[in-house]
Amino acid sequence: MLTREIDQSLYESYSDDIPLILKRIYAARGVSESQLSMALPGLLKPNFDQLNIALELLEKCLLEDKQILIVGDFDADGATASAVAIKALRLMGAKHVDFLVPNRFKHGYGLSPEIVNEAKRDKEPDLIITVDNGISSNEGAELARSLDIDVIITDHHLPPNELPNANAIINPNLRGCDFPSKNLAGVGVCFYLFSSLKTYLTKQGYFEKNNIQNPDLRTLLDLVALGTVADVVKLDQNNRILVNEGIKRIREKRCSKGILAILELTKRPVESLQASDLGFTVAPRINAAGRLSDISQGIRCLLSDDMNDARRYAQTLEEFNIKRRKEQTRMQDEALAIVEDQAIDKSDFAIVLYDESWHEGVVGIVAGKLKETYQCPSAVFAKADNVLKGSIRSIPDVHIKDLLDLVDRENQGLIEKFGGHAMAAGLTINPDNFEQFKNAFTEEITKHLKGKKPIIELLTDGSLDSAEITLKNAELLRQASPWGQGFEEPIFYGDFELVEQRIVGEKHLKCNLKLQGTNSVLEGIAFFQEKLDSKKARVAYKLNVNSFRGNESLQLMIESIESS
Repeated sequence: MLTREIDQSLYESYSDDIPLILKRIYAARGVSESQLSMALPGLLKPNFDQLNIALELLEKCLLEDKQILIVGDFDADGATASAVAIKALRLMGAKHVDFLVPNRFKHGYGLSPEIVNEAKRDKEPDLIITVDNGISSNEGAELARSLDIDVIITDHHLPPNELPNANAIINPNLRGCDFPSKNLAGVGVCFYLFSSLKTYLTKQGYFEKNNIQNPDLRTLLDLVALGTVADVVKLDQNNRILVNEGIKRIREKRCSKGILAILELTKRPVESLQASDLGFTVAPRINAAGRLSDISQGIRCLLSDDMNDARRYAQTLEEFNIKRRKEQTRMQDEALAIVEDQAIDKSDFAIVLYDESWHEGVVGIVAGKLKETYQCPSAVFAKADNVLKGSIRSIPDVHIKDLLDLVDRENQGLIEKFGGHAMAAGLTINPDNFEQFKNAFTEEITKHLKGKKPIIELLTDGSLDSAEITLKNAELLRQASPWGQGFEEPIFYGDFELVEQRIVGEKHLKCNLKLQGTNSVLEGIAFFQEKLDSKKARVAYKLNVNSFRGNESLQLMIESIESS
């Protein structure tokens, strides 16, 4: 275990009204006091390249009642971005707005020529707006423009060298874009576009002239929060403001009926909702539809204005999620068995696996599991028609999109197409090239790591004494949320005596712990953990407020536990 270093000058700069435990945590994350503000007016201003072009085109489409089509992505970020775009346009008076999401098994990712042709045939759009995709869709954008369809691309993925021929591209990661935060999720980029449109139309007197109520786009922040958390983007101050405001609205039930229906179905208390509930409860159910079938079920759930309809959609999503979990368990067990049988020299640096029975929609989750288990970049492939489609999850030491760029440059024609960012990527290869890709990929990673596998240790905020392990401090940490990628929830460690251990739910360890040298007994729970033989253990844990039948108590959420 490693302990985060505290920036002493930052620590001393905080005002006296910040509790000591929070000063220590903030200083270890390099966050100044001004960056702690979660006030909505603190959002960054939308100075995106090509924004004015997009706004003028959208105004024209609204004034002329044009057919607008949203083309999203088949994950929770794409689904929430689609819902934000549709709701925003309807609030601004759009009469003809629809959505079309690529089916991952039929169309593949992004604004492909296949999805453009289907859109032209079935929807006849005048304008296509991509959300959470499109930055690499050169062929699709070119085809759309040749069919007299205007294209606005909104995306957050890293751009290729040659950009698509769209009317406008809104992406904070465009080279030369001055927007200060590069960490927006797809739904965040989409929200910024339509917030800017509202401001622009207000200045034009559009709402007054057309007798339309000036829309309050804060009503969309629940969806922005969900998509931002689901896509595991870095929670810088800007993203924390968006997530915090969205969570507040959900707790007050001023949010999408679809989100409420999923929380109701999963018996999650809305009033004490945390970002982790969005990431581990709501998002997987939206994602399950896109993994196994069609994400449009998830989008319709989020768009629903009727609670009974939302409950029906939520039930459908739950059924998809149950199937997804079964498929995931099978594939994970098989993948782990394959790795255990492999020579360890190659698996040390990278894992590349394929089985013809594996499901294309679940390879990303399995790659993530392998990456966590073996702490190395992991690529998992499934058969899709006549090609192999793979998903890669990486470690902090390997920027996987950059590495794929390198593999592609040095092995012309090996990869048919790919895209992604630092920690995750997707790609397509010819089945005959699997072994060649496996060797090239492993070789480049081994070279990049200089033949030395990085040791990835659990990063903690140090130890707490018994006077600090309190319900009050757990509540302080809860109030300091949202926590997430880049603003990680604090983990502490200590040496404990195991007073009692029992297995609950067949696979989780519930225990009573006594901090060594003290008499105070604490309750802890470790998920997917067997009993320990030893009576003494080093425990890494989070302070958690456990709510049960109206009563709140302190609970240690155990991240790791090992005999000491």
